[in-house]
Amino acid sequence: MKEQLSKIRAEALAALDGTQAVADLDALRVKYLGKKGELTNLLKQMGSLSAEERPQMGALVNEVKANLEAALEAQAKKLEAAALEHKLKLEAVDVTIPGTVPTLGHKHPMYLALDEIKDIFIGMGFTVLDGPEIELATYNFDKLNAEEGHPSRDWSDTFYFDEDSRVMLRSQTSPMQVRAMETMPLPIRIIAPGRVYRKDEVDATHSPMFHQVEGMVIDKNVTMADLKGTLNLLAEQLFGKGTVTRFRPHHFPFTEPSCEMDVQCHKCGGVGCPTCKGEGWIEILGAGMIHPRVLEMAGIDPEEWSGWAFGMGLERTAMRRFKIADLRLIFENDVRFLEQF
Repeated sequence: MKEQLSKIRAEALAALDGTQAVADLDALRVKYLGKKGELTNLLKQMGSLSAEERPQMGALVNEVKANLEAALEAQAKKLEAAALEHKLKLEAVDVTIPGTVPTLGHKHPMYLALDEIKDIFIGMGFTVLDGPEIELATYNFDKLNAEEGHPSRDWSDTFYFDEDSRVMLRSQTSPMQVRAMETMPLPIRIIAPGRVYRKDEVDATHSPMFHQVEGMVIDKNVTMADLKGTLNLLAEQLFGKGTVTRFRPHHFPFTEPSCEMDVQCHKCGGVGCPTCKGEGWIEILGAGMIHPRVLEMAGIDPEEWSGWAFGMGLERTAMRRFKIADLRLIFENDVRFLEQF
């Protein structure tokens, strides 16, 4: 039996010394020290020994068992250290290799234009507001004097959420006029930029999702001259000194009188081209004096207060500002296009 123990110890130690992976160690542990291992099987033969031999053999078996467990633990640490060293070599960073310069992003041309617009109006004492894109018909239409049956409320123009046409994706930033009038003290000077949604077909100047900047002033003795002066100043600040604008009579339910402001097409200089659809002009915004009924519905006395408002398309402004020929370029996210700005 002593010879068997010596043989098991010698074989086990040799096998442990030759292991290359932790999994191999586990297999050897089961082979020699497991419930059905060689050392356990040898212990089962203790019953055939005499009473005098059993204590001696028991001590010898325990010694061999302790030797194997110590060897297993030592080999496990050795393999773990070797694995760590191998991993460190694989993941080593050569600090002498030149680094890769990261590509830094920059602002989208549309938001560059928006920042300029904000700076211009903040410099004139305006406050910048933000509002919900999911809007109630009460604010998107009713309190803006667009009654039931108005074309802008048609399902072919507006994205509704309910069958009663009372909840929608806002089709304009004009609801912020009403929200400002209901919550802010007079006088009021605000702009409200944001996304709006209409069922427009995509072309060089239209998109079903686009951005507007709403502006409004309410004070005493405000006139159409104040509106035109402010908007002409805005156009010159954005597009340069001597920018050519024109104001055309128009109709909006929430302003009276109403107008639209155009700027001369940057692509053709007023001659006519696909960008301006042959007209020589690009519509930038709609504006007008706030309708007395809109003031009344917001709880403001139109006999004491007056005001003007406008809503401008941010994409078209950016097109004019940076001489972009097609609105679709703004949304396509072609890096070659965006890197020009």
